[in-house]
Amino acid sequence: FGRMKPVIVVHGGAGRIFKEREEGSRAGVVRAALQGYGILKQGGSALDAVEEAVRSMEDDPHFNAGCGSVLNEKGEVEMDAIIMDGKNLDSGAVSAVKCIANPIKLARLVMEKTKHMLLTDYGAHLFAQAMGIPETPGEKLITKRSRERWRKNLEPDSNPEEFQKDLGTVGAVAIDSEGNVACATSTGGLSNKLIGRVGDTACIGMRCGVMPLIFWRYLIKTKVSHAIMKVVLARLILYHMEQGMSPEMAADTALDYMKTRVGGLGGVIVVNSSGEWAARFSTKQMSWATVKDDQLHYGIYPGERHTKSVDEALASESEGF
Repeated sequence: FGRMKPVIVVHGGAGRIFKEREEGSRAGVVRAALQGYGILKQGGSALDAVEEAVRSMEDDPHFNAGCGSVLNEKGEVEMDAIIMDGKNLDSGAVSAVKCIANPIKLARLVMEKTKHMLLTDYGAHLFAQAMGIPETPGEKLITKRSRERWRKNLEPDSNPEEFQKDLGTVGAVAIDSEGNVACATSTGGLSNKLIGRVGDTACIGMRCGVMPLIFWRYLIKTKVSHAIMKVVLARLILYHMEQGMSPEMAADTALDYMKTRVGGLGGVIVVNSSGEWAARFSTKQMSWATVKDDQLHYGIYPGERHTKSVDEALASESEGF
């Protein structure tokens, strides 16, 4: 079979991205894709690459994951994350976790060090302690912007729905030189959500779904994440690709179905076994980036696609995007 050409696709959330945050969102997904691709290029695994890409976005306050996560009704950060390995269908997830900088690392440990697939809240906290993950004071994860939005949503005439439009998850999907696939995703959830709320991120088959060595796709947040749960979006896209559709066509068909059937808007990143990729969305915007054949592609608006060589991108990265 020979060696595969590695591919990574990442996204920073679908919805509406405010003008003043566009540049930071573009730079953030580009940085994440380049870091993940760096691992693949050295012969590293798809699993390591997606974990690294998501960690990069958790550490970037432009995204609703890790530092920069939105706040729950009590003004605290509660995060969900999941990682999946296409080689053996293993997965690990955490939900409603607090006081750690990188939930995606904890999700990977759940997959590799326990017999479980999902740990939540206090149990996840105890497991993180047992694994020696340093505690990050909750305040350190809260940005000024998240705090302001939380306050606005508490006002009697506020409309939290309006503020949800520019939120989402972050995620990455990759195929490595051995032909193995993996995906990872992380989110702070919904602004002013009830304590203990778990969305679709940590649920297998909603945002993540795999068939060993055949297809992999990763679904990002809709304005109403229940829409993804109702149509089991990952499975739907896999079905369309099993019927012979390209990743792009399968993604568009599934997003269209979700829109007409349950009124849900969203976005998808997809990679198939031959390394074809797609980044599609029905929302106004979605920040995304991909690297394949040493070429970086990225965008935010429908139809927007910038292309640079990886060397050129890395050079401008070191000078500051």
